[in-house]
Amino acid sequence: MRRAGARWTARLSCAVRNRAGPPLPPRRRGSSMAEPGPGSRGEAEPGPGGQGEAEPGPGSRGEAEPGPGGQGEAEPGPESRGEAEPSPGGQGEAEPGPGGQGEAEPAPKKRRVAGGERYVPPPRKLSTGVSFGPAHFAETSYYFEGGLRKVRPYYFDFRTYCKGRWVGRSLLHVFSTEFRAQPLAYYRAAARAGRLRLNEEPVRDLDIVLKNNDFLRNTVHRHEPPVTAQPIQILVEDDEVVVVDKPSSLPVHPCGRFRHNTVIFILGKEHDLKELHTIHRLDRMTSGVLMFAKTVEVSKRIDEQVRERQLEKEYVCRVVGEFPEHEVVCEEPILVVSYKVGVCRVDPKGKFCKTIFQRLSYNGKTSVVKCLPRTGRTHQIRVHLQYLGHPIVNDPIYNMEAWGPDRGKGGKIDKTDEELLKALVEEHRSKQSLDVLGISEEDLSSNVENKDCGNSSDCAKSAQADPVHESSCPAEDTKDPAGNDVAACPLNSDSSLEMLEKNKELCSCENQDGQTGEKCSEEKDPLCVECKMTRRDPSPKELVMYLHALRYKGAEFEYCSKMPEWAMEDWEE
Repeated sequence: MRRAGARWTARLSCAVRNRAGPPLPPRRRGSSMAEPGPGSRGEAEPGPGGQGEAEPGPGSRGEAEPGPGGQGEAEPGPESRGEAEPSPGGQGEAEPGPGGQGEAEPAPKKRRVAGGERYVPPPRKLSTGVSFGPAHFAETSYYFEGGLRKVRPYYFDFRTYCKGRWVGRSLLHVFSTEFRAQPLAYYRAAARAGRLRLNEEPVRDLDIVLKNNDFLRNTVHRHEPPVTAQPIQILVEDDEVVVVDKPSSLPVHPCGRFRHNTVIFILGKEHDLKELHTIHRLDRMTSGVLMFAKTVEVSKRIDEQVRERQLEKEYVCRVVGEFPEHEVVCEEPILVVSYKVGVCRVDPKGKFCKTIFQRLSYNGKTSVVKCLPRTGRTHQIRVHLQYLGHPIVNDPIYNMEAWGPDRGKGGKIDKTDEELLKALVEEHRSKQSLDVLGISEEDLSSNVENKDCGNSSDCAKSAQADPVHESSCPAEDTKDPAGNDVAACPLNSDSSLEMLEKNKELCSCENQDGQTGEKCSEEKDPLCVECKMTRRDPSPKELVMYLHALRYKGAEFEYCSKMPEWAMEDWEE
């Protein structure tokens, strides 16, 4: 029987199921990652099939929802925040909490329904989440090249329950109106290949009408951006906490396009540190002291200190020009312009912020500045420094020409939010550096941002101010490693996809029990657009931003890292 009603709609949820095998997943039970619901405070919501994500700064709330095929979850910053609900196939998973079990897939038991009506299994109860374990870590492996840590492409299942706004609409209509990062031809081919499943049954017809509690699974070929090869240094490990010195470019936990190239996964895979509780977060491009609790009790104790503002944080950065010698206090309110691209600005309608700055040195061109944030807003330190006319030297957002001749000094921008976002994206696109922003071309084709943020006013504002709906096809074609010309935009016709399917048979490699074999080659996939692109790798230098969390101090602890090389008084560019 069909169960409906507001109470079911209100608890629509998303769970992400991962796997390391080929695109025909066996039906099996196991732990999965619990996903927070829409409108929560963390990553942007990717759609089914996508991989793209933007990184918001610390303390932001309510993320945009990229379409399937896009790559965009935003990365949460130092202030704790949840993640928006990814739709089927998006690449954004929330960090599960240790100990519990992830959201289970629908019960496979079938019942007869009067009149031939399609039966929808009832949803299973949500739980507190599950820690990442050996099965997750074994999905793929790392390799190192040119000073970068890279992840081999792998297959991954995204799972979601039907969203309220999808009820009564066909899958085809949902894909065509909300998830436009991939052409409809892709979804038809994915269905033919068995990669789309509804209530664990293969989708044969995209015209099928969705019902409340329908459970959709999408298998995608996942690619992750490279990060710096600089190792994670463990500063302290005892029975209560793990404290590390996080390199720049690494997200704290899985978000958007990043999963294995994150602090959580690297600590689990290379240091056997599992079931860690995130106490605070750092922006992906910010380096420095990062704390994890080993138990729930320790996490709650430190969280209480955070709420009571007993935790002191000290950062150091290198900024443009000669910063004033005297102490500078900036209390300008900050407004999030785009959760998807991860952009904020000073605005009277923003949230109260306070940062104290003190110059440490000046070398004739740039200054090293100590930063003491008294609040924790999105990109607070970076935005306040831009407002003061001294942006961080290599800030990939707030020290760009897109802000105008004054680069945002004094809040002077002379652009609408829409114009600003487009200018920022175009500036990075021209430099082939979108990966530095943590987004991809596919992200920019999604136009359904923030549609599932509930009643959050922040989400509504972001949806109005973030209309970056560029084509997912880059302006120029690229060449594959073999030297063949390859269109860098998604395949856009059934015939081309069908031809591609014929040229290379999908890897099934299943044994008699239906389990995934180990001899499958997952490096190339015939339906994957990313596999047909050649992207310029960022240089290790591009993956470093001169902002470092130097010290964290609480009522019972104090942890410090070494001063980064670029912050030394005698350092030269």
